[in-house]
Amino acid sequence: MKKIGFTALMFFAMFLFIFPQWGQAAAGSTSIYLDGKALELPKNGEVQNVNGNVMIPIRVVVEELGFVVDWDKKTRTITIQQSDTQLKLVVGQSTALVNGTKVKLAAAPKLVSDTTIVPLRFVGEQMGLTVTWDNVKKSAHLITPNSGSGNGTGSGENAGGGNEEQTPDPVPDPTANLANVGGISFSDNRLMIAVDKNVKPSIFTMAGPDRIVIDLPNTKFADTFSNNLMLDQTQNGYFDVTEYPDVSKVRYALFDDQPSTIRVVLDMNYTKKYELINNNDGLIIVNLNTESSTPGTAPGGNGKKLVVIDAGHGGSDPGAISVTKKKEKDFNLAVVLKVQELLKQESDIDFVLTRSSDTYPTLQDRVKIANDLKADIFISVHANAGSATASGVETYYTRSESLSLAKVMHKYLVQSSGLSDRGVRSKSLHVTRETKMPAVLLECGYLSNKNDNAVLYTEDFQDRVAEGVVKGIKEYLGLN
Repeated sequence: MKKIGFTALMFFAMFLFIFPQWGQAAAGSTSIYLDGKALELPKNGEVQNVNGNVMIPIRVVVEELGFVVDWDKKTRTITIQQSDTQLKLVVGQSTALVNGTKVKLAAAPKLVSDTTIVPLRFVGEQMGLTVTWDNVKKSAHLITPNSGSGNGTGSGENAGGGNEEQTPDPVPDPTANLANVGGISFSDNRLMIAVDKNVKPSIFTMAGPDRIVIDLPNTKFADTFSNNLMLDQTQNGYFDVTEYPDVSKVRYALFDDQPSTIRVVLDMNYTKKYELINNNDGLIIVNLNTESSTPGTAPGGNGKKLVVIDAGHGGSDPGAISVTKKKEKDFNLAVVLKVQELLKQESDIDFVLTRSSDTYPTLQDRVKIANDLKADIFISVHANAGSATASGVETYYTRSESLSLAKVMHKYLVQSSGLSDRGVRSKSLHVTRETKMPAVLLECGYLSNKNDNAVLYTEDFQDRVAEGVVKGIKEYLGLN
């Protein structure tokens, strides 16, 4: 078999990551074509999914793609060499070397049975192949730049045929026009689904047990979805809902593939009325607060001021770790849930949480929620880390129009926390930079300081900070 360039391997790896459903199948269930010729995967050459990371046995790299691979048993180091590019990976280590430069891996290489499997995400930066995917036939078509073959009959050699000008006929990608579901969250008794194209959902109820079902036709899970929420090899996932009595769980799955349809299910604790809100603005909302809202209106659409409250980090991202080994994400969420309970008592304020449980919306998701809802203000709650002597609270903003909000929120953060005042500071942070409304990030103390840490996880401190956040919101919005 013709040996292909190192960039070909890199893009082949990226392809497997982009299409995880392919990587989760056994070797015999999917066809892979290189320059029109089907690859014969070895017996133990199945692509595997390990905790959401696509992994491929090193034998596939050696036997099917023709690269030089060296295994050092003593150091458990894998060296892949092709032309002037060298890649070094070590079993159990989450960094690799590409021509001597350290690169972070999504997952460390592992020994499984009699073979070594390696992660593929890190090789996705360079592209050397023309790649198409036939979702109906579950087949991948890989064309090397100089193969001169668009029909699978060429040898890859330009043997005087004058076909170097030919362009391979692309195989249509049925997923190209599908909307991507980027995130699913539940807060303030509202289900929110982020999409990147217009979607016409259908919604209905089922009994025994009670459920609300939302079908999203012509959709697929975004490539990054599983980075933030659980998604298993069969394209199913869920998260528990503990803060609201109406709902026990949110489930989601690729329900059908003709057309590709994602189904989201709210497992209800009892029958409840709902309303579907879809303004084709990137957010599909199922609102269970029908008794206190105007039908058909998104949060803030009833004339109330809308505040988006963001609990930093979450899910697989713990944030900073305290001197007592506690996680920042838990502090952030605890404070935000207390803010939520206080805001429920404010008749002139509507609010949305970017997360209400231990999930991880991406920074882009958090910004999208606020921007799509046209929130009046955005507040992100965090705790800091640094030297053991650093102590106190800080408030960050990025854009000049956020400065007045930062000053008001910081005033109440200093008062409520009782910690030292480290000032209002300007910094380019994603959630305060990309939001289109006044936005601030509150650092409520230093987890790396034993004295700050001693109070940060107490109910009294969290209650006081939450009260300070609400007072700052009310003063800034002129609702005192």
